[in-house]
Amino acid sequence: MSTEYIAVAALERYDELRADSDATTTIVVENLPGGADYTIEDDAPPVGDGTVVLPTVLPVDERGDVVHEGDFVGQYAWCLDEADRRLRALGLSLDAAVTTYDYSTPETRDVYRRTHRERKNRLGGAGVFPGAGGILMSRLHRPGVLVALDVTASRLPLTAVNPGWTRYETLTYTPGVLAGDTLFMSGFGALDMETQEALFPDDSVAQAEFTYAAVQQVVDAAGFSADQVAHVLELVCPGGDAAGIAAVRERMFPHAKPSVTGCAGLLRPEFLFEVFPLAVRG
Repeated sequence: MSTEYIAVAALERYDELRADSDATTTIVVENLPGGADYTIEDDAPPVGDGTVVLPTVLPVDERGDVVHEGDFVGQYAWCLDEADRRLRALGLSLDAAVTTYDYSTPETRDVYRRTHRERKNRLGGAGVFPGAGGILMSRLHRPGVLVALDVTASRLPLTAVNPGWTRYETLTYTPGVLAGDTLFMSGFGALDMETQEALFPDDSVAQAEFTYAAVQQVVDAAGFSADQVAHVLELVCPGGDAAGIAAVRERMFPHAKPSVTGCAGLLRPEFLFEVFPLAVRG
């Protein structure tokens, strides 16, 4: 699979920039390293046997019209249903989802929690909720689109991985999902798993230290090693120190291939950094 990243400022030139790209996933980002407008990465993230990566789901129907205009929760639910339709065409369903990463805008942050019911009604039907993450960008793929959803599923049996964090007992996502030799993980920020407090609100490097330590706990719980963390997508907010965050990652997960982008914000406004990690055994 391949993932393409397009900077918000270059959205009007998207068709020109992507040329003959056959990217599976399209992520709109605030900025890219070096001020690039567009980049495409092959085998990022790397995935194991049985993995199914859906093309990015937008709330746009077969006629090309945006559905549920102005209704964030309606668009979110439609995207989940559309992902299910696509998976069923492949002999699967949302029960096989291992990750759901969504992208929205700061304007809908206050209503984001209302997606919980939509997710609970559609995900985890086989007993394992997927990993999940939510990122804010100032704009998305086209006018009227309030959310974009990236869904990955697996044809292999799924095992939930949780180091013992009780907060996940009431959530619609899990810290990690093991499918074959691949450990798919939720997005992580500097959140105290017991108190739900956002930590180190003005220090992105301290946040990275805490966040990557949490990732290590999930890796350990799955029986993996730090050297098997194969890829991370680092999303850095304005005010975040991307170089400092990278130094932490290079020390803790030296074999992880990084993808680094800027975002407009995160669902917890105190966070300056979130990471989507993935580990592969063998």
